[in-house]
Amino acid sequence: MTAVPEVLFVCVHNAGRSQMAAALLHHHAAGAVTVRSAGSAPADTVNPAVVEVMAELGLDLSHEFPKPLTTDAVRAADVVITMGCGDACPYFPGKRYLDWQLDDPAGQGVDAVRPIRDEIDRRVRALLTELAPTRSTR
Repeated sequence: MTAVPEVLFVCVHNAGRSQMAAALLHHHAAGAVTVRSAGSAPADTVNPAVVEVMAELGLDLSHEFPKPLTTDAVRAADVVITMGCGDACPYFPGKRYLDWQLDDPAGQGVDAVRPIRDEIDRRVRALLTELAPTRSTR
């Protein structure tokens, strides 16, 4: 039996994009993938607009909090997906790194955050199809 793949989503504050991506992948994968998120400079709280747009999908982020990026988290991951953290992410040879260029939801209202959420959802579903092909996303 193959090990469960582990994905780490990283953005600077771990308050928006990486939180949405982690929640969406966790939801769609239903245990087929281990998911973590972190930030190189974590904020104090998750962006309220992010919490609101995720609640629209039935995903509760109200109890989540930004977590610091650690070397151990990167080392444990099979895939590291950055969302604007640049050189702040540790690099380990042999890891798969992806950089998703996405608008930053910081300071945006729900109407601006929804399309960011939807784009993250599209990318997460494509990633899940690749990492766990037998896992249905619908």
